[in-house]
Amino acid sequence: MELRTIETQNYTGKRVFMRVDFNVPVDKGVIIDDARIKASLPTIEYLLQKNASIILASHLGRPKGTPNPEMSLKVVAERLSNLLGGKEVRFIPDCIGDAVKDAASKLNAGDIMLLENLRFHKEEEEGNEEFAKQLAELADCYVNDAFGTCHRKHASIYGITKFFDSVAAGYLIEKEVAALTKLLENPERPFLVILGGAKVADKIGMIKNLLDKIDTFITGGVMAYTFIKAKNWEIGESKVEQDAVPLAKEIIREINKRHLEFHTPLDHIITDRISPDSHYFATERGAVPPNWMGVDIGPQAIEEYTDCIKRAKTIFWNGPMGIYEIKPFAKGTIELAKAIGETSAFSVIGGGDSIAAVNAAGVADKISHICTGGGASLEFLENGSLPGIDLLKK
Repeated sequence: MELRTIETQNYTGKRVFMRVDFNVPVDKGVIIDDARIKASLPTIEYLLQKNASIILASHLGRPKGTPNPEMSLKVVAERLSNLLGGKEVRFIPDCIGDAVKDAASKLNAGDIMLLENLRFHKEEEEGNEEFAKQLAELADCYVNDAFGTCHRKHASIYGITKFFDSVAAGYLIEKEVAALTKLLENPERPFLVILGGAKVADKIGMIKNLLDKIDTFITGGVMAYTFIKAKNWEIGESKVEQDAVPLAKEIIREINKRHLEFHTPLDHIITDRISPDSHYFATERGAVPPNWMGVDIGPQAIEEYTDCIKRAKTIFWNGPMGIYEIKPFAKGTIELAKAIGETSAFSVIGGGDSIAAVNAAGVADKISHICTGGGASLEFLENGSLPGIDLLKK
């Protein structure tokens, strides 16, 4: 896929509207993880080198069209300023209106301003054309570097582009598209897909699209219990997506037709209640006894899955192997992260918990590519592109 990139455009003396993904976790006014802010830096720095002025726009959380001080981007402006070595990032307490237009018109080359949360206006998520037009009136050029939101037809991602002659992808989107396209078009075999977590129905389309390309498929978490249920094995009180069981049965039939290697856990860590101090132990087989629930893959499964990882040349991983946020139930996820970090395979990680796991395991720097948008990466692998990215193609 060929994109219009920032290096093909002229930004000298121009005001650039740059859509970023600053949807970072914030707790009581403190940013917990600034990875998404850091991911935008190469594009911001390039535009500054070209003597552009930059108008940054993002969403944060789900304020549902209503201003909410807890979801203000003001704290992000301060963090970005620090990451840019103390350079001023002027925070604007709205994203449309006369005061915003006035602030934009006064920008000089090398200036940066960050607009308030786009989703404080319901028109953003509605894809409202007038709202998109008002955003576009602030600048001369448009750059999209918000990969994690490119699967949404929101005003600042989709509708806004029709109002600009110069539209381009930032470095982050370029990098994300290259990594995911490699999985779709030219994966070195064996190609291993590891899927855990919940939202099984959301991942079925992606699985179907990859079946002709993958060699091995591993499951954990709610994903695994949905497939185990589809095999008519006992899952006790384990969490399962009942509505997705027929889809899981269909996927199993397709996998069997293609003679692919398919794994649900050989054993499980089970507990009687979800709590850090609960009683838990490993089962001896792949079923879960009545009145117990599976919360992680067991030692046999870890060994088997690690062997699959060692054999793979290409790996895509989305979703934890269990209830990762509770320490006693995190071992399976952490061990898989370590195993991926030790391979020379081309590895792509998507999804917040998987990313947290490779960070906790200390192997993030050994992963070939870490996606900034879990949902966006799944949709890209299902459809081969995203609505926001289609508009950035040559």
